[in-house]
Amino acid sequence: MIADGPSIRLLPRLDLDNEFFWTSGADGRLRFLRCRACESLVHPPAPRCPYCLAGYLSPEPVSGRGILESFTVNYQQWIPGSERYIVGLVSMIEQSDVRLTTNIVGADPKDVEIGMEVEVVFEHQDDVYLPLFRPVERSAK
Repeated sequence: MIADGPSIRLLPRLDLDNEFFWTSGADGRLRFLRCRACESLVHPPAPRCPYCLAGYLSPEPVSGRGILESFTVNYQQWIPGSERYIVGLVSMIEQSDVRLTTNIVGADPKDVEIGMEVEVVFEHQDDVYLPLFRPVERSAK
């Protein structure tokens, strides 16, 4: 069985521009900046909207659902004590060009497929809530 992620993680440095993103998981909600001029989501955090160049950005919660665009299974033990894990590229349902490189958890690699719907879960370490994604359970019909 492949572990859900590395047992040892390097945590991001929090600053005024990104703190909302790395701490928003405290209430279980994923947040991105939204441009108040053109309504686009902006990630990674930036001082201006890359679409319309407006400077009116503020954090806003999103559904936390996405589509797995690509993935790889990491078998190399890059950090001593780490386990094998799945690295995925997830595009957000609200805006497909907003993507996160993250871990896919709660899934066996043989069951992971490009195009599958995933949802955010958070791993809390110190002051940071790391957004990870798990497959959305399909309802039985």
